[in-house]
Amino acid sequence: MPSLFGSNPSSSDPANDTVPSPSSSCSSSSLDMWNYFFVPILLCLTKELSLAKAQTSTGLLLPSQRGDGSADDSLISFSSCANSDPKLYYRPVIGILSHPGDGASGRLNDDTNASYIAASYVKFVEAAGARIIPLIYNEPEEILFQKLELVNGVLFTGGWSKYGLYYDIAKKIFKKVIEKNDRGDHFPLYAICLGFELLTMIISEDKNILEPFSASNQASSLQFVENVNIEGTVFQRFPPNLLQKLGTDCLVMQNHRYGISPEKLQNTPNLSRFFKILTTSTDKNNKVYVSTAQAHGYPVTAFQWHPEKNAFEWGLPMIPHSDDAIEVTQHVANFLIREARRSLNRPAAQKVLDNLIYNYSPTFCGKAGRGFDEVYIFTQRQARI
Repeated sequence: MPSLFGSNPSSSDPANDTVPSPSSSCSSSSLDMWNYFFVPILLCLTKELSLAKAQTSTGLLLPSQRGDGSADDSLISFSSCANSDPKLYYRPVIGILSHPGDGASGRLNDDTNASYIAASYVKFVEAAGARIIPLIYNEPEEILFQKLELVNGVLFTGGWSKYGLYYDIAKKIFKKVIEKNDRGDHFPLYAICLGFELLTMIISEDKNILEPFSASNQASSLQFVENVNIEGTVFQRFPPNLLQKLGTDCLVMQNHRYGISPEKLQNTPNLSRFFKILTTSTDKNNKVYVSTAQAHGYPVTAFQWHPEKNAFEWGLPMIPHSDDAIEVTQHVANFLIREARRSLNRPAAQKVLDNLIYNYSPTFCGKAGRGFDEVYIFTQRQARI
């Protein structure tokens, strides 16, 4: 008789009508029962062991690797994404105050009305998710303060100018920042290097308060003040290992000749009421100065060091460029823009576009192998609004 599945019995096969012995029938039945119960169990165990091995080796399983049906989550429509926080503004703009000169000792532009912003500050802000409007220090005040109404925070850069019109404008902008916050608008200010020095002079009402330090072209560590609370400060979201390295490794760039000691800041009532010292650093002569300070009650952070240089400047040989140093830059930038997103200001889109720094072109000045790599240079004729 032909086989049910189409195969013909070989000559060695028993006759089709042979009756199997009882013992062979029993063995076959037992084997079938074993396969029925234990093969699925073995398959399941093999799958679980594979998943456990994958989880141990990678520490993270993609939905398609879990085998629990969660791979279907990848097919969920875009509309299921979490809603953005309506209290936050996701198109923040930062105003950066320009500094007198061309940033290259007159090599690029010797116009006495010229001012500049180093491109590293622009990139620093952009890298954290914001755009920039230049606040040109010597443009008509009416225009400058109209621009201030288009931004969600301000950055004072490094430099050398501490007197005259530049000081006066920085003081007026600082006053506006405080007024905005007092009215309920969360409006941050970053003051870097010279910016910190200007705030020290403005808040203390003493133009001679700064002390000399030898910290030009110096990479340094940051020493946190004992028992300082970093919650709500620029350091809050730093990973613990990076916070530790800040105190042991030279991850920040110093480039200044003036500053203020912790003792002088604490003994100056106006300053101690306004600022909380977060970190100190030591200059080349082992003199200690305040390197980071945070305002009490205002989103104002002051840095004697340069957080923007690690990632975006190459002209000074001591600038740290390690992975950790770049991470420091990114965390500091992120904090400014995270604060700026809390601003209540919602400027007119076209006004913002008309005044963005994209309306200007940077100039490469790094061929000399020193100073800034790129700068934006402004003249009064370029004022917009």
